[in-house]
Amino acid sequence: MLDIKLIRENPDYVKEKLQLRNEDSSVILKIQEIDSKRLEIIKKAETLKEIRNKVSDEIGAMKKNKVNADEKITEMKKVSDEIKELDVELRNVEKDIENLLYYIPALPADGIPYGKSADENVEVKVWGEKKKFDFKVKDHIELTKKLDILDFERGTKISGSGFPLYKGKGATLERSLINFMLDTHITKGYREVLTPILVNRASMEAAEKVPKFEEDMYHMNEDDLFAIPTAEVPIVNIHRDEILKEDELPVKYCGFTNCFRREAGSYGKDTKGFLRVHQFNKVELINFCTPESSYEEMEKMLLDACAILEALNVHYRIIELCTGDIGFSASKCYDIEVWSYAEDKWLEASSVSNCTDFQSRRAKVRYKKVLENGKTKTELLHILNGSGLATSRLMVAMLEANQTKDGNIVVPEVLRKYTGFDII
Repeated sequence: MLDIKLIRENPDYVKEKLQLRNEDSSVILKIQEIDSKRLEIIKKAETLKEIRNKVSDEIGAMKKNKVNADEKITEMKKVSDEIKELDVELRNVEKDIENLLYYIPALPADGIPYGKSADENVEVKVWGEKKKFDFKVKDHIELTKKLDILDFERGTKISGSGFPLYKGKGATLERSLINFMLDTHITKGYREVLTPILVNRASMEAAEKVPKFEEDMYHMNEDDLFAIPTAEVPIVNIHRDEILKEDELPVKYCGFTNCFRREAGSYGKDTKGFLRVHQFNKVELINFCTPESSYEEMEKMLLDACAILEALNVHYRIIELCTGDIGFSASKCYDIEVWSYAEDKWLEASSVSNCTDFQSRRAKVRYKKVLENGKTKTELLHILNGSGLATSRLMVAMLEANQTKDGNIVVPEVLRKYTGFDII
């Protein structure tokens, strides 16, 4: 959520930043108008409260001197009633401002590439080289069907399209991949957590997923609970409404969860197999850090995610997202894409984002900053998130890259101690 003070003090700056994101900046004018009304209500209420306090003192003196104060008491009851009405109006106006702020994205960081669409994202790095096959490569659906390790048809029968069923060595490979990623991240200083996968509305709001993206979420009306779209949601909420100590930072978590997304806007996009699913597995990385260190910590998180792919020997590239393509809550974002040999294109497997204080403002996650004079000041910290990694599209790239001519799969060496087998 944007800081309302920034909109009050520098609205033109906010408008310019929103325009870089292809966002309609007229909402800032609307907020300014409502905020002006808010200030008028506050001023009027404060004036009435001053009058009430003054007259209350007069009433006290009149009663002490045994002078009839009924008229003034009646007058002040009207004033008190008007103050109550203004307080209600103020809460409604503040709620109107908050509802508008819910739909305004984070401002892009200075220096990120300018662009209107994903076509203008910037390639930062390419790792590894494409393998050359002396046979026609099979896609992940052909491979997994032949080996009977993934069953999309029965998954559809059980739950609907987009809910894969892992079988036999496929299930073992998935579990091994998750364990390998968690073990690797723990060595980098991340603390493992196993979180709930159903969260309340307050948690979704704190992580900026609702109301903006509510149509993409699986929601249980009776309990007002949401199936998480990513472990980012519960992990961000671990420290909601808390104040951390500066010397505790950065606080780094990694967590595996099932993730659920309705993908309401995915009609017409690639939907076969693992390319777009409603349930998938992901290891999430979250970093709570000081504002001064957040961009440095972001680069470290990016390396941590890439280290997984390098250990698996998966051909990947990093792209920096332009102003018109960064995620709603991010000020800067990298995507990590893996190469699909069957699709002959890059597939997004991870995003690493710096949300600065955008999420921490709504979640009220703060820290005690130590000043030069030894005193402390409570400030919002910065929150970073990254996939470390989502397994679905990574599995596509890994299976296709490690297939043999006869349609078997060679298990990456780093996973063999987890799987207990070398080949599927």
